[in-house]
Amino acid sequence: MFTTAWTASPQLPSEGFTPNWSREGFWRQSLRQVVRLTAGGDRLRVRFSNAYGTSPLRVAGATVARTARGAAVEAGSVRRLTFGGTASAEIPAHGHLVSDPAGLSLESLESVTVTLHFDTVTGPATFHAQAFATSYRGAGDRLHDLAGHGFTQDTESWYFLSAVEVDTGGREDGMALFGDSIADGFGSTPGANRRWSDALAERTGRPVLNAGIGGNLLLNDSAWYGEKGVRRLTRDVLDHPGVDTLVVLQGVNDIGFSETDEQPTYRPAPVIEADELIAGYRTLIHAARARGLRVIGATLLPFGGSDHWGEHAAKVSHEVNAWIRDPARGEWDAVVDLNRALADPADPYRLHPAYDFGDHLHPDDAGYTVMAEAVATVLQGLPAPRPA
Repeated sequence: MFTTAWTASPQLPSEGFTPNWSREGFWRQSLRQVVRLTAGGDRLRVRFSNAYGTSPLRVAGATVARTARGAAVEAGSVRRLTFGGTASAEIPAHGHLVSDPAGLSLESLESVTVTLHFDTVTGPATFHAQAFATSYRGAGDRLHDLAGHGFTQDTESWYFLSAVEVDTGGREDGMALFGDSIADGFGSTPGANRRWSDALAERTGRPVLNAGIGGNLLLNDSAWYGEKGVRRLTRDVLDHPGVDTLVVLQGVNDIGFSETDEQPTYRPAPVIEADELIAGYRTLIHAARARGLRVIGATLLPFGGSDHWGEHAAKVSHEVNAWIRDPARGEWDAVVDLNRALADPADPYRLHPAYDFGDHLHPDDAGYTVMAEAVATVLQGLPAPRPA
């Protein structure tokens, strides 16, 4: 049985936060991407997404290998991926494709390198904007390039790659962190695997799926920031095998965008009230429970002093956190109070300086470690999942 060991939530091709190749796509090039698995096994398969493609995507060839360093891979570890027994594949517009299983033994927290070759024009690429990891591009067919010297360009986004699944022999204790840039890992050290999801996988030994998108909103779609959370939950979490727990940390952008002067892809930003966010949380809870998952609600982090903060944001975030914490409601299976875990004792509306990336909105590496420890503690007392 396969368990999802790594994910990235697909997004529309866009200008994004940093330079990327999503709008131009690829032609007569190879793309090499490195991801860190949170479960180990002797076989794996890879899920590719053309969710936002407007035409079929031809993949001329694909390989997986153990990561060496940078764009290099370990000699003797390269395995060709097949699709229904063939070396090439076509992914329909708005569709996805899962490779056949490939025999490659990998441990949990080990990195795997996925290389794709495109011999025709791909068109704009479905991607994940903020990888906080380096991807590489080179001319021609470089599927078996061990040293990686032919990969002469790099970026910090992932393209077409949405999941890696590992044959764990039936493991079903995976967790998914669902939310925005905080779940995604903004503020962590790029290339160092210091996101919240990384720290949680290290502390629990369980598969952890990162289902965050920078800028994502619970209640509204955005050109840069992905489909709204209440819509994308099924694709980005519930359809992945081996997940039994969902952690929800979302809402700060719904609240804060109305306080922000410049959000060029999302104007005008509606003023969101607490009852609207609570209805959105209930949608997530009901959808996850219908699939047998436990649901942990996370309080919104302090964000005083950030560009998301203002009088209305202060009011709504306080009301939302009060609802999440309220044990009388019993709507969550458990609550993790990240707000209190990361608050500055001298000013509880602000992040503790030791955990603040610098924008008063996102944690740094130390902050993500504290968040992981808080979730790990809550997991110890969580009852077994309900049958779907």
